[in-house]
Amino acid sequence: MLLREYLARQQQLVDAELGRLVPSEDTPPATIHRAMRYSLFAGGKRIRPILCIEAAHAISGSYDGAIAAACALELIHTYSLIHDDLPALDNDDYRRGKLTNHKVFGDAMAILAGDSLLTLAFQVLAQLDAPDSRKTRMIAELSTAAGTVGGMIGGQVADLEGEGKTPNAQLLETIHRAKTGALIRASLRLGAIYAGASDEQYAALSCYGEHVGLAFQIVDDILDVEESSEALGKTAGKDAQQQKITFPAVYGLDDSRRMADEECQRAHQTLEPFADRAARLHELADMIVHRKS
Repeated sequence: MLLREYLARQQQLVDAELGRLVPSEDTPPATIHRAMRYSLFAGGKRIRPILCIEAAHAISGSYDGAIAAACALELIHTYSLIHDDLPALDNDDYRRGKLTNHKVFGDAMAILAGDSLLTLAFQVLAQLDAPDSRKTRMIAELSTAAGTVGGMIGGQVADLEGEGKTPNAQLLETIHRAKTGALIRASLRLGAIYAGASDEQYAALSCYGEHVGLAFQIVDDILDVEESSEALGKTAGKDAQQQKITFPAVYGLDDSRRMADEECQRAHQTLEPFADRAARLHELADMIVHRKS
């Protein structure tokens, strides 16, 4: 099966599970559930849940049960996007080619929609059909990856406070290893934990996640410079407008492309212990680096 067909199938599986996990639009209080589902089903690529599913497959050769765990990552990711787009943060009008949540439902309901998705993510993990010890590890992993110390929120704070400062490599790495990289690394770790990975397997997939996460952010920064708003589905050029610290701002476009390629190659190397079971993870690394949106 071609990668394009595989991704479409996996996206359908993830969407179906998300549809089951999130209350329907007519479940009271209906407005909050409409707002949650509006952003959740706005056309995301589902990269994080697919990475989680493939990590489980690399360990056990099976996807069984991993999709619900994977959905917790998408709930967290979507909550972060809703809040990022708010006027107090990035103040964006469009996300994935559609009006942002606060533009449709208002600031207050958008904040609550993000809060609700965040809360639901941990409920989903707590209710998994898995040993309690694994569920506890997964909850701890996801909460750390989304939190303030080396996690997504910590990275967002550094990003916000870095606006207008002189770009430098140390601050850049601090921002992006936390803001984007932590949740992508957690995607691999959750799949590994769910499938019962050994310490060595867990470490290898964590390393893959670190390299892929950094490559993802480098490419994101490049696309913000090179692509149109129509291609990206969100406002292009916002990084420069807000004087954010990005890879092109620190290293330039050519070196940023080279760095993304290097991170991709390092990601490939970490997968050697998994042989053919990691075939899709190899393809996903290449796709992340060569994508155009």
